[in-house]
Amino acid sequence: MTWASAIVLIVLISAIVGVMRSRSRTADHRSQNRDRTEDAAVSGRELELQREVMDLRERIKVLERIATDANSTETRETRAIADEIERLRDK
Repeated sequence: MTWASAIVLIVLISAIVGVMRSRSRTADHRSQNRDRTEDAAVSGRELELQREVMDLRERIKVLERIATDANSTETRETRAIADEIERLRDK
């Protein structure tokens, strides 16, 4: 093997290694972008679910208040007084 063919072989090997590194970097970059996109989608979905949970908690609080307030003695007395006032107005 002459020194010229050795130089050509070294340049060829260097070019092949450079192409392989470039492909590896491109694949890594694509996977990172894909991961970021998936993370953003997951984060958006998580935020949506958290908002929905908060809305449902508020609804439960309102329903609990309605259920407990409607059955209290004060509410019954207030309704009885309001009904009596309406009956007196009708007369």
